[in-house]
Amino acid sequence: MAPRGHDAAETALLDELAELYRRVEAAYAGSSCPASTECCRFGVTGREPYVTSIEIAALTRAVRRRGGPLSPKRRALPLASSTTSAASERICALLDASGRCSVYDSRPFGCRTFFCERASISGEIGSSERRDLVNRLRDIASRHEPGGDGARPLSKVFRPHTD
Repeated sequence: MAPRGHDAAETALLDELAELYRRVEAAYAGSSCPASTECCRFGVTGREPYVTSIEIAALTRAVRRRGGPLSPKRRALPLASSTTSAASERICALLDASGRCSVYDSRPFGCRTFFCERASISGEIGSSERRDLVNRLRDIASRHEPGGDGARPLSKVFRPHTD
């Protein structure tokens, strides 16, 4: 059964988002991540991705496909330190116990752009290209949420699930 009304419009926008993500992947081709999960520990880095409504829709669908939010037993633990807690690290609710993103294929724009200082960026993405990608995301998001779409911190949208 094909999506109707709002669902069909959202699906079309999600297709545009997927195309944008392919452009981001191409722009950062050859870059690498040490998979330290440091960038998924927002309190450690002092940074976190902000997500738009269309990215929230994509993440929500990915969480649903996965079977729902991660239980506390399936979420990442704090880094090995007696003085560090999950609360102070502000671990992304989408990071699983194996230290992997549980929705990696649907991860938001901010998670695709290697803001971690440990990342190895291949080549140099120009500010003009980066601005174009961000503007494209804003355009898709503004059509998803008429009247504009203010990005919000990922941790405010996806909070750790408690059982």
